[in-house]
Amino acid sequence: MNPRIGKLTYTPRTPCAAVTRVAALGLLFAAAALAQFGGELRFCLHGDPKTFDPLLAEDSNSEAVRYLTGGVLLRVNRVTQEFTPELATSWKVDQQGRRITFHLRHDVAFSDGAPFSAADVAYTMTRLMDPKLHSPVADPFRSSDDMPQIAVPSPDTVSITFGAPVSGLERLFDQVAILSARSPKAVLGPFAVADYKPGVEVLLSRNGNYWKKDASGRRLPYVDRIRLLIQENREIELVKFQRGEIDLINTLDPQDFERLSRQSPSSVADAGAGLESEMMWFNQAAKSPLPAYKKTWFASQPFRRAVSEAIHREDIARVVFKGHAKPSKGPISPANKFWFNSALQPHPYDLASALRRLEQAGFHRRDGVLYDRDGHAVEFSLATNAGNHSREQMAAMIQQDLEAIGIHVNLVTLDFPSLIERMTKTFQYEACLLGLTNLDLDPSGQMNVWLSSAANHQWNPSQPTPATAWEAEIDQLMRAQAGERSAARRKQLFDRVQQIVWEQEPFLYLVDKNSLMAFSPALHHTAPSSIQPQAYWNIDVMQKSTRLAGSR
Repeated sequence: MNPRIGKLTYTPRTPCAAVTRVAALGLLFAAAALAQFGGELRFCLHGDPKTFDPLLAEDSNSEAVRYLTGGVLLRVNRVTQEFTPELATSWKVDQQGRRITFHLRHDVAFSDGAPFSAADVAYTMTRLMDPKLHSPVADPFRSSDDMPQIAVPSPDTVSITFGAPVSGLERLFDQVAILSARSPKAVLGPFAVADYKPGVEVLLSRNGNYWKKDASGRRLPYVDRIRLLIQENREIELVKFQRGEIDLINTLDPQDFERLSRQSPSSVADAGAGLESEMMWFNQAAKSPLPAYKKTWFASQPFRRAVSEAIHREDIARVVFKGHAKPSKGPISPANKFWFNSALQPHPYDLASALRRLEQAGFHRRDGVLYDRDGHAVEFSLATNAGNHSREQMAAMIQQDLEAIGIHVNLVTLDFPSLIERMTKTFQYEACLLGLTNLDLDPSGQMNVWLSSAANHQWNPSQPTPATAWEAEIDQLMRAQAGERSAARRKQLFDRVQQIVWEQEPFLYLVDKNSLMAFSPALHHTAPSSIQPQAYWNIDVMQKSTRLAGSR
């Protein structure tokens, strides 16, 4: 499970760019004649789902099951990032951003054969927004304490009115699986849960009533079953893939990607920049037990910028990630096509500039050691999660880079729960290196990271008033974009947020990691994406050739 910070995920593990599947397209077309209906597709979950209730799904394993079984009103296409109609044929948001009206598809049935109607949408939203349920899916909808008003003027029309405007309202329905008002087990997605053996597997069977059809009129999905093997060990997952026991790996680390690419170049896919970045930050929390002089260092923008300029991001991308990452340009990855601020560039590696900044801020070097104006040697600890070899390698490279400007870094590795406790409760750390995934493309999903009052404003959380003028400006900009209906104006406001973060560097964004995955040559109609679920977002049209699977 990836612990969530708002709509961001701190990761304990470590349309798209060109996909590097060196003979895949030729193989795909050559094997198209072998593709067939039916068969079983197999891949791994990295733990048991915590729930099968789609409105309570929060961990990645539960979310995977929800994606495969839940029918939604609209979907964000994982390649184009455009909205596509699903159970709703059309929708309209009012000028205030408080009301959304859906017009529903006709002749749709649940997996148990019961007809789908607006009453099921009303039931789902009523249950979702019930405060007693404590649904994480509901949180982004809560623009006020009032329950939404739901109107069903006809069986194919439903209108939902919230107590206050909800920015980016449409996108939130990508995560809302519509429930049956009659049966708790009936689903509208391409598959339904058929069996669950804790610690072993989840078996999904084809929903024979699924509403989508292919161009020839054949009802989707193509495969009959999906067997989700519960396997926490990624080395074992890799071996299973190499043996042909599973058909895809949704996320690969660069080392495993390189191993597979040497053995079977056509089986790996690099979809280009993903939504996951690696970053570090300094603890500026008012409650932290750090010495006052270290708090002064960490609160200094010239100090943070100097550290940033002394880190060789290109080397990290090349050595640690084998070229499957690029120096980060800021808080939003280029994979987020609309919201990325293309005017930003990575901070350069520049030791001379770093030393000038430090000297201007009152630091000086003597015998290769950096001292502050009061004579304290500049030294800090950098904490990261134990067992993540990529991140441990990054930390060692940062340690070596900063020695060049006289800063000594002590490396500390902690088990992930202990690290999270220090970050969020005791504040007993000096600097932290972690990964970050933007789960929500829309900036409003990041409100409880960027607002200074938020508990997840990680470098200095839960501020009663903004500690700095630039944080106050970010507060104002984030609230303004959340209340703005114009997409162009929202983009302008959030571009400014990204510019401030780039200038001030409360987070030192290091690299944006590529989205890496693997597919069996037996699979057809794969479409690698940078957005979760990267490898199987189009599961209803994926096909499996049993002849190729047998010869793998």
